[in-house]
Amino acid sequence: MQPQLENVYKQLNKIILGKSQQIKLALVCLLAKGHLLIEDLPGMGKTTLAHALAKVMGLDFQRIQFTSDLLPGDILGTAVYQRSDETFKFHRGPIFSQVILADEVNRATPKSQSALLEAMEECQVTTEGVTRSLPEPFFVIATQNPFHQIGTYPLPESQLDRFLVRISLGYPEPEIERFLFKGQDTRGKIDKLIPAIDSPSLLALQNKAEQVTVSEGLLDYLQILVAKTRNNRQWAHGLSPRGGLALLKAAKAWAFIEGRKFVLPEDLQAVWEPVVGHRLLTLNTSTASSESMVQQLIKNTDVPR
Repeated sequence: MQPQLENVYKQLNKIILGKSQQIKLALVCLLAKGHLLIEDLPGMGKTTLAHALAKVMGLDFQRIQFTSDLLPGDILGTAVYQRSDETFKFHRGPIFSQVILADEVNRATPKSQSALLEAMEECQVTTEGVTRSLPEPFFVIATQNPFHQIGTYPLPESQLDRFLVRISLGYPEPEIERFLFKGQDTRGKIDKLIPAIDSPSLLALQNKAEQVTVSEGLLDYLQILVAKTRNNRQWAHGLSPRGGLALLKAAKAWAFIEGRKFVLPEDLQAVWEPVVGHRLLTLNTSTASSESMVQQLIKNTDVPR
């Protein structure tokens, strides 16, 4: 792993125990200038991971609790009338921060969910006819409860597509859970985390990850995979060009973390399911079946020689 990221990785593993793969994917998402969706049951550590990531990266952090009565203005900000000079002054909302935790994002109405679309895609927001830039780096971590739970609104495809990576933390291993049951709650350690990087350094790392080279053979492999998603009638639609680019960006970031300046097929395979899984919607099949289909597609595709 890159030396500059190794300290970040080690500190996060002390907070989120036994989930090294998910932590690595979260770092991939950040390096690739993407956004992260964490989908799981309540109480699995989704919010803890977001807090820890912002703290160890030394970034400004804001949490937005999504509820059914949340309004777009509560996220973006609003103009307030100033009687002293008879003008309207814009008061910035929590979206103007480097790391945003959109907690339980699917508990808000679609109208409020859509307030994130422009920010996540273009790193800017438009309110009252004025476009305002967001700080850099800008990273959204959204947590989502399973759609079958009461009070949830399913995220539309356009919203899901804004997330580069989707992960699930899942239940802890028995020995980790026993450690927690004995009162060893790791959330209290977040305040003791030492920022291992700053904003300029992170931006430099993001640029280096973007410069990782990709061979023509790797692009052939990528195009074969994308074409297979479009030719499978069990999916509502295949990967879009943006989905293919997302896969390539994530593979570059994975290779960079591994200390290489070029992408291997193994890098593409490592990020395949987290990047593609939430973009491919099946027709009349369960979520588990959809995940299995995504995994089988790449297993059944040979790497071009």
